[in-house]
Amino acid sequence: MKTERLLLSKGAERLGIDLEEEALERLLLYLAELVKWNRRINLIARDTREEQIIETHFLDSLTLLPFLLEQRQAPQHLLDVGSGAGFPGLVLATVLPEVRFTLAEPRAKRVSFLRHLIRTLRLTNTEVHAERIEALMPDRQGCFTHITGRAVAEPALFLPLVRPLVSPETRVVLMLARTELLASIEQLPSGPWHILDIRTFNLPFSAASRVLAVVGACL
Repeated sequence: MKTERLLLSKGAERLGIDLEEEALERLLLYLAELVKWNRRINLIARDTREEQIIETHFLDSLTLLPFLLEQRQAPQHLLDVGSGAGFPGLVLATVLPEVRFTLAEPRAKRVSFLRHLIRTLRLTNTEVHAERIEALMPDRQGCFTHITGRAVAEPALFLPLVRPLVSPETRVVLMLARTELLASIEQLPSGPWHILDIRTFNLPFSAASRVLAVVGACL
């Protein structure tokens, strides 16, 4: 795992993220379990090289860290919609034990993988909601400080989907490939939505562009 360790630590460093040794070890164990399980069930594309997995799944997920670290003085609870193999929610939970995470994933095989990893990594800050996101509504409105989802749907579909869970204090973090997808969200009928922060960057090895947009709503 020397190559994987170097790629993960070097990539995080290039993104301005400081990974502690314990967190790095857990992420490497996560990677090993993902590769092993992926031989049996389709968690990610079968032909994905480990170097690509590290960049496009693990490092991409870690780009949300600054948003959570900036508010770490207050209790935080992040909802990851359509968590799949745990990106970004379980990756973040692995390095942020003080933050609570709920992973919403309706597909049974992925739920089995997520729960296996939570046990293997001995995470006490993470729960899996094994149903569609609609089953969380409306009794958990305002329970989450942050809501995100990776490759679930474009903003025009994702924001109305999570709207029943959003309070004025909730921050929705959109993970995008380009800023053009933000063009019309302030006019969505599910709003009013307000873009509070936009950060653009490139992944450390492929230089693929990424956009993180923090969005809030007024009731």
